[in-house]
Amino acid sequence: MLLNDPLAKVLYIDLSRRSFWIEYRQDLFEKYLGGVGVASMLLKEECPEGIDPFDPKNPIIFAVGPLVGLFPMASKTVAMFKSPLTGNLGESHAGGRSAASIRLAGYGAIVIKGASDIPIYLTIYNDKVRFHDGRAIWGTRSTVAGRALREKEPGSGIRCIMRIGVAGERLVRYACVITETFRHFGRLGLGAVFGSKKLKAIVIAGNNTLQVKKGKIYKEAYKEIFKRILSLSALKKYHDLGTPVNILPLNKIKALPTRNLKTAFFEEAEKISGEHFAENHLGRRLACTHCPIACIHLAALRQPYKDEPYFYKTTFISYDYELIYALGSMLGISDSVGILRLLDEIEILGLDAISTGVVLAWATEAFEKGLITEKETELRPKWGDYESYINMVRKIVTQPNDFYKTLALGVDEAAKRYGGEEFALAFGKNEMPGYHTGPGSYLGFLTGARHSHLDSAGYSFDQKYLGKEFTSKDLAIALFKEESYRQILCSLVICLFARSVYDCQTVLRLLDIAGFTMNEKTLRQLGEEILKNKYQFKIQEGFSFKNLRIPKRILETISPHGQLKEDFLREAINVYQQLLEGKIFLD
Repeated sequence: MLLNDPLAKVLYIDLSRRSFWIEYRQDLFEKYLGGVGVASMLLKEECPEGIDPFDPKNPIIFAVGPLVGLFPMASKTVAMFKSPLTGNLGESHAGGRSAASIRLAGYGAIVIKGASDIPIYLTIYNDKVRFHDGRAIWGTRSTVAGRALREKEPGSGIRCIMRIGVAGERLVRYACVITETFRHFGRLGLGAVFGSKKLKAIVIAGNNTLQVKKGKIYKEAYKEIFKRILSLSALKKYHDLGTPVNILPLNKIKALPTRNLKTAFFEEAEKISGEHFAENHLGRRLACTHCPIACIHLAALRQPYKDEPYFYKTTFISYDYELIYALGSMLGISDSVGILRLLDEIEILGLDAISTGVVLAWATEAFEKGLITEKETELRPKWGDYESYINMVRKIVTQPNDFYKTLALGVDEAAKRYGGEEFALAFGKNEMPGYHTGPGSYLGFLTGARHSHLDSAGYSFDQKYLGKEFTSKDLAIALFKEESYRQILCSLVICLFARSVYDCQTVLRLLDIAGFTMNEKTLRQLGEEILKNKYQFKIQEGFSFKNLRIPKRILETISPHGQLKEDFLREAINVYQQLLEGKIFLD
C-alpha cells in the first residue's frame, strides 16, 4: 500500500471510559486490503469467545477499502459484530455516504467497544472524537433523531449520520442502523448492539484528501471503469426501475415467495411490480456517494390530514425488491400504498424489513393453524391486511406480552416456542430473502457466511442453469468459488451491482494504482482465506453445519427446478463444508 496511507489508521473508541486512540495497522490492511478482510481480523482480535452479543465487550467494527474515493461504486462500509439474531457472525453492509465519510475523516476502520451508562451519540470529525449526552433523542423515532442531528451538527454535504430507532433501544434482535435517510445496515441486528451500548447515533465527517502517485494511469483507468459501468444494461435497468424490476420475472418463473411461501406465484404481482411503483409513486432517485447509477428509488407517499381538507403530508420512502417481497407478496399485500405505509412504520422504528416481513408471515400462518390465538396476538393477523401488520410491528417493538417479546427474537425462536418450525423460514436463524428459485438459492442461504442471498448469489446460479443438469458437488463448488471472490470485492467495498466490471484482472490493475502488488493466484487465495476466517469465528461461537435446519416448506412448494430434495441439499452442504475445511481442493 502507499507509504503513510491513512487507510491504515484504525480509530478505537471505548464508550465505557469515554476515551479514544488511533493505531496504525498497516499489517492488517497490507494483507487483507480492508472491508470484510480487515473487519474479520479485528473482530477476531476484539471479541472474546462465547460472550453474550449484548455484553459491552462485543465490538462494533466499521471498515472501508483502498479504492474508496478513488474509483466509482467503491461505496460500501462493512460492519462486523457478534450478531444477537444468530449468536455468531454479524456482518452487514451499507452505502450512502458512510464509506467516503470514514475515508475522508482519515480512517480505514473504526472499532467501538464498551457501553455507556446513559444514552449518548458520538461525533467524529477528522482526529476529534466527542461523546455527547443523547438523552434528548433517546426514545425518538429514527426520523426525529436524524433531523435533530442534521440541525445541530456541522458537516452538511460530507457527513454521514448513523442512528437507530426505538427497535434498537428495545433490543429487537433484528433492529437495523439507518445511514443518512435511505440506506441501512439492515441485517443481523446491528441496531440492537447499538442499543445495548446506549449508542443512539454516530456522526462522521472529514476533509482529508487522497493521494494518487500514478496520476496519468489513474485517470485513464478511472475513465475506463466509469464508461464500463455506464454501458451495463443490468445497471441501466436498476437506474430506471430499481431492483423491483425483478418482481415480474421472478413471479413469471414461479420463484416469488408468496403468503409465507405457501406458493411462489402472486396473482396480483402486477400491482406491486417495479413498473407499477415507478408509474404511481416514484418521486426521486438517489445515488450513494461516488456512484453514477442511482438505484435508490424513493416513493412519494401523499396522505391527507384527517381534519384539514386539501392538506396533505408527503413522505419519501425508499423501496426495493427485497422490501416489496417481504412486506408485499410474502404477506399477501397487493395494495402498493399499504406496502409503503407498512414500510414507513418499519423505517421509523428502525427494523430490518426482510426479517420483519418473514416474522409476520409466520405469525399469520401460525394464527391460521391455531398455534397462536388472539390471546397472544391481541388482534387478528390476516393476509393482505396491512393495518393489522402495522399494529403488530409496533407491538414487536413495545413488546406488551410474552408473544411479542418472543417475536422480537426472530422467527426461529418464535417457532421453537409456539410450533410451526416446518414453515418458519429462517436459515442459520436469519430470515430468508425473496428467492425461491431452486437449490442454489437455498444452499446459499444455508452455507453463506451471512446466510444472505448476497453471499454467493445462488439465485443467479438457479436461473442460469434452469433446465440443465448439475450435481450437488457442481453446485457447492460454484457457490464456494463465487463467495470466495466476493470476499475480495467486499474487502474493497465494491457494490456487488458492479461485480462484472470489477473482474479479477481489473481489480489487480486498480490495486497496483492504489499501491498494492498482487497476482491472480494470491488474490484468489486471499478470498478463500478471508471466507475461512469468517467461518472460524462462526464455529467458535457455536455454528454447526450439522445442526442447520431446513424448513419443510421449501421442499413442499414447487420451485422452477421442480420439487427440491433435502438429500440433495444436505449433500451439497457437506461438500461446501469440506471445501471450507480444505478437504477438497480446487484446480
